[in-house]
Amino acid sequence: MDKRRVASVIRTAITGFDKPLALIVFLLFATGIVALYSAAIDMPGRVEDQLRNILLSYVVMLVIAYMPTQLLMRVAVPLYTVGVALLIGVAMFGLIRKGARRWLNVGMVIQPSEIMKISMPLMLAWYFQKREGVIRWFDFVVALILLGVPVGLIAKQPDLGTALLVAAAGIYVIYFAGLSWKIILPILGIGVVAVTLVVTYQNQICAPGVNWPILHDYQQHRICTLLDPTTDPLGKGFHTIQSIIAIGSGGVTGKGWLKGTQTHLEFIPEKHTDFIFAVFSEEFGLIGNAVLLVLYLMLIFRGLYIAANAPTLFSRLLAGAITLIFFTYAFVNMGMVSGILPVVGVPLPLLSYGGTALVTLGMGIGILMSISRQKRLIQT
Repeated sequence: MDKRRVASVIRTAITGFDKPLALIVFLLFATGIVALYSAAIDMPGRVEDQLRNILLSYVVMLVIAYMPTQLLMRVAVPLYTVGVALLIGVAMFGLIRKGARRWLNVGMVIQPSEIMKISMPLMLAWYFQKREGVIRWFDFVVALILLGVPVGLIAKQPDLGTALLVAAAGIYVIYFAGLSWKIILPILGIGVVAVTLVVTYQNQICAPGVNWPILHDYQQHRICTLLDPTTDPLGKGFHTIQSIIAIGSGGVTGKGWLKGTQTHLEFIPEKHTDFIFAVFSEEFGLIGNAVLLVLYLMLIFRGLYIAANAPTLFSRLLAGAITLIFFTYAFVNMGMVSGILPVVGVPLPLLSYGGTALVTLGMGIGILMSISRQKRLIQT
């Protein structure tokens, strides 16, 4: 293949991409590799595996970026139906690992809950597109039922982290579809009151022998440990305590790349996956964190810009929800690593090591690029 042919293939591969969005994603991927190299320096092969994951994610982005939004609409209902069917299959005869029933063997082992992170906003965006112009209160009830079924099945596994992400994806679509603030504000008020009561009476409700309704014991323990990590410093509180020490010890400028003591003395658990933000903070400090936050804000603003300029209700709802999914991932991960949220196993988007989550996020980026590309085609 001559140089002209290679150049033509490369141009074809990138013409479907929203260039500002592609640049932001590239910078986040590059930042992730730098942090992962330090976090996994004693884990041979992790960086190479992540590079393969990034390549696979790029391929997924490329394929979906060239999909017209009409095709995305057509696959919404089948994908949602298959996802719910697989979740029912997990509940009936799923594989149990570490006390959780989250996986299904269909010739290969899969985690169906990951499908719902994308199929849930697709389904709800499709539903509201079909009801465009005649959306009434009953439609929001139907949407909540469509959302509640998979969220309930995922929470039962139990997998609270994924259930929250899927719930957030659906709620974002419902909000963008026009859910009244008269409903939203009372719910937020109840949440604020509940959190205030938990913090105020933590000594009583976290006392030995007190059982909370609905939540599993380990989920109750996570919340109580969040309120006071020192109650279990060598158990559930260890993650939070060590990550807070790492973040604080980074100071303003950080200790320098590959020089994080908490990282390389093995005090930070899951340092290459869920707690990679603690590694990054220790080595690059407040300045590094500020740069990282700017990159995430740029990603979110670009996604919202694409959503605001999308040509149809379906694409506006879908782009807005997927953009805020990235915000939720980043906020929850940084919050749990910083000790202000419970540890729920949510990776830092585009930075944490992992294949499934990276491909799922790549699908989300690909959808944003497809919507942006569709808008450009209409304008031309």
